Amino acid sequence: MKLIIAILRDADSDPVTQALTAAKFRVTRIASTGGLLRRGVATFLVGVDAERVEAAIQVIREKTSSSGDGEKRATIFVVNVDRFVQI
Repeated sequence: MKLIIAILRDADSDPVTQALTAAKFRVTRIASTGGLLRRGVATFLVGVDAERVEAAIQVIREKTSSSGDGEKRATIFVVNVDRFVQI
């Protein structure tokens, strides 16, 4: 299992959330701030099986908008999950 941590602009958070849930990914969205100008961003936590990582990243890639000024659309980390428990 993998955990995708994706940080993207707040303006992209609703389209990305809708697209991920429509594609049957379970997602947790956390409002956060960051960057040089302390702009609003959203941090997404998506737990996925290893074989679905690229599909989730593709959904994020397709639903984030380009700012046109060369700014990155998202920062994505993929980390291994040693243990997963739901209670």
